[in-house]
Amino acid sequence: MQDMNWEVFLAPYGQVVEELKVKLKGMRAQFQYESRHSPIEFITGRVKPTSSILEKAKRRNIGRNHIEEEMQDIAGVRVVCQFVDDIYTVIDMLKSRNDFVIVEEKDYISQKKESGYRSYHIIVKYPVETIHGEKNILAEIQIRTLAMNFWATNEHSLNYKYAGQIPDKIKSRLKRAAEAAFKLDEEMSQIRGEVQEAHLIFQHKKK
Repeated sequence: MQDMNWEVFLAPYGQVVEELKVKLKGMRAQFQYESRHSPIEFITGRVKPTSSILEKAKRRNIGRNHIEEEMQDIAGVRVVCQFVDDIYTVIDMLKSRNDFVIVEEKDYISQKKESGYRSYHIIVKYPVETIHGEKNILAEIQIRTLAMNFWATNEHSLNYKYAGQIPDKIKSRLKRAAEAAFKLDEEMSQIRGEVQEAHLIFQHKKK
């Protein structure tokens, strides 16, 4: 795998990330044009670095010829929302589109991971035009709240620091933090209407 041309291999993945970001940002803008609450707070995206691909392939015993079909998150887009309900609004919007095919859904909100991680993952097969014709690329769209994203970002950093072996004392604190983050989401959902109304008033005042 080391001698393959990674730039050529990853180019379509980069194209998918950029196209999905443009489309999701377009959805967000449409809500703003109509002076409605947008379920999308912000969007980020990335292509998994070569070193991470190699590490994951080795860990999961994935051969070179099977990377494209077995590694679903080489192209990754993250949609961050204010409220839990917004996540499901975004999911419904994605399901109504016909420019890609949803091949798998992973609900880590109703069924959180052991670590405390919460997010909703959608795996899509996205058709991208290359110089060799159309190519279907697997991409992962993660949808989560601001609180879930804050927790997951810090957990990811700690996993990197400890090479996936986070000490038990820190693990237990992370679990408590995850529950606190979800409690925050639940409390904010109770005043969602007030927050959205205040946001719209502020937006109109800026015009």
